[in-house]
Amino acid sequence: MGKLMLFTAVIIAIVSLGASVDDKCAACNAVAEELELQLLKEKPRNHLDMRNRLNSKGQREGKVIDYRISDLRVVDLLDGLCDRMQDYTLQKVESKNSQWVKVGNFDSLTNKQEAKAHANDISTYCGRLLEETEDELGEVIKNGSLKAGEVRKVLCQNLSNHCSKSSETDSEDEEDDDADEL
Repeated sequence: MGKLMLFTAVIIAIVSLGASVDDKCAACNAVAEELELQLLKEKPRNHLDMRNRLNSKGQREGKVIDYRISDLRVVDLLDGLCDRMQDYTLQKVESKNSQWVKVGNFDSLTNKQEAKAHANDISTYCGRLLEETEDELGEVIKNGSLKAGEVRKVLCQNLSNHCSKSSETDSEDEEDDDADEL
């Protein structure tokens, strides 16, 4: 009986983690924004020389792999992504709307506990998102079709389906309206 109650408690905890991020589209956009920052920071790298064996004639054997299509590049881009999401928290922008923002210093916030809880939520969400889309996202990165400026569309609309095409265009229209007001 005790094992059944423990099993039930674990299942409830897992389900509650899945429901901790209410607006999956906004959270996905924040993760996409952080991934896009990594793409923009990316420095050109040399090819990977995998010719580390010598044949009977003393010549090196193996392949030289272009870094841009390598698994190493995928690992470099995605490794630590969810840890960096710990710098994000949920901020109210209007009475009922909220958005994920990057925080430089949690000490400057009025409600640090709540902000850190939101940071943990989005970090957990990021882990689940990458787990769901890792293979497809890796292929998109390796084949070169993931470009800066298109990460939101690829990750949040095409791969995860957390944003509908209309909600993405609506949010872009709102951003354009905000820019027009300035």
